[in-house]
Amino acid sequence: MKTLIMAGGKGTRVSSIASDIPKPMIPIAGKPILEHQISCLTRNHLKDIVIIVGHLGQQIKDYFGDGSRFGCTISYYTETEPLGTAGALFKIEDLAGDFLLINGDIIFDVDLNRLIAFHQEKKALATLVVHPNSHPYDSAIIITDAEERVKDWLNKEDPRQYYKNLVNSGIHILSMELLDKLLPGMEKVDLDREILKPLIKTNRIFAYTTPEYIKDMGTVERYIQVSGDIENGMVSRRNLSCLQRAVFIDRDGTINQLRGFITRTEDFELLEGAAEAVRSVNKAGYLAIVITNQPIIARGEATIEELELIHQKMETELGKEGAFVNDIFYCPHHPERGFPGERPAYKIDCDCRKPKPGLIFRAAKKYHIDLSQSYMAGDDERDIQAGIAAGCRPVFLTPEYETENKLREKYGRNLLIFKNLKEFTGSMVKNNEVDR
Repeated sequence: MKTLIMAGGKGTRVSSIASDIPKPMIPIAGKPILEHQISCLTRNHLKDIVIIVGHLGQQIKDYFGDGSRFGCTISYYTETEPLGTAGALFKIEDLAGDFLLINGDIIFDVDLNRLIAFHQEKKALATLVVHPNSHPYDSAIIITDAEERVKDWLNKEDPRQYYKNLVNSGIHILSMELLDKLLPGMEKVDLDREILKPLIKTNRIFAYTTPEYIKDMGTVERYIQVSGDIENGMVSRRNLSCLQRAVFIDRDGTINQLRGFITRTEDFELLEGAAEAVRSVNKAGYLAIVITNQPIIARGEATIEELELIHQKMETELGKEGAFVNDIFYCPHHPERGFPGERPAYKIDCDCRKPKPGLIFRAAKKYHIDLSQSYMAGDDERDIQAGIAAGCRPVFLTPEYETENKLREKYGRNLLIFKNLKEFTGSMVKNNEVDR
């Protein structure tokens, strides 16, 4: 598969770092951004690369040449005038089948073979690599269905209330069939607004969600952060070919106020310090994954759509404070019968309702998680039991420290006990159990 890298941007927002070189050539951890990208591509056996250059593009050509020094073959397309984020796609010769398209200003370390397999399985016109980030409020939001199909695309200026924190990362797989659907003679073209968003109606635009490291170099602050993340090894460790570490987090009473069963968005309110705690998990390089029993579905007290809206509010409120969860796994079942309006299909004895560990096992399979190096944190003994059954280190959150000895006698000395989630994550940082 051929890879196209869009490297023609001027990088005005990071010009204070280096204004006399193209943005993709800004050095980070001793190498240009582009060299980090090419290293990831070649590790994934993607060695046929076209770099689209423009502003100061000769510097890129001089540095990379034909690519032989970097274990690949590199050719170039030079934009004599700006063609937008997609105009060059109509100019490059020898494009066929599917191809990878990457923004030239991002640092990433992704298992691209997983991405390619997903794209091929879906028979997609386009696959967008999406992920949660710490600033969704000023990012374009991608709306998907249960099959990972893109259903809507909210640009920065579009009105929004609650949303799942999924943003376009700048890595795509496109099919030539997609370009064939467009009008001939297109020149300056915006990939997102003029190509991908209008083609959502084909139902063949998909989103590949990943917790792997992908971050753009759009600002000086992000440049500084990524430099540190490369140096401490976080970037490479987040590749899904590596075993991941996670903090599995209960929802009610741990992230949000415990007010019985939450069946309406207006009743959902973050606990004080919860966003700070989740943000600490994010910065530490652990995956933050919510594991929650939601019997409101089986009991007929809310629909799947209403529960998902509550979770969208949670992600929105966390995002306002720079925090995000990587995924949410919930159990909709409840074996006890006799509730008005209950849904018989969900009244079963399942393997996913805590204290059973089924949800944790599903998350571990999806994200290649080393459970022995992960935690399960919650405010109920069922959280402790699920964590132990899954092989995680259990963390019990309670302000009642007088129960500590009794719980340790019951569950063993491996049990961690803290007042709340913020205190637990603070202790992790203090004891250097996370990467800062």
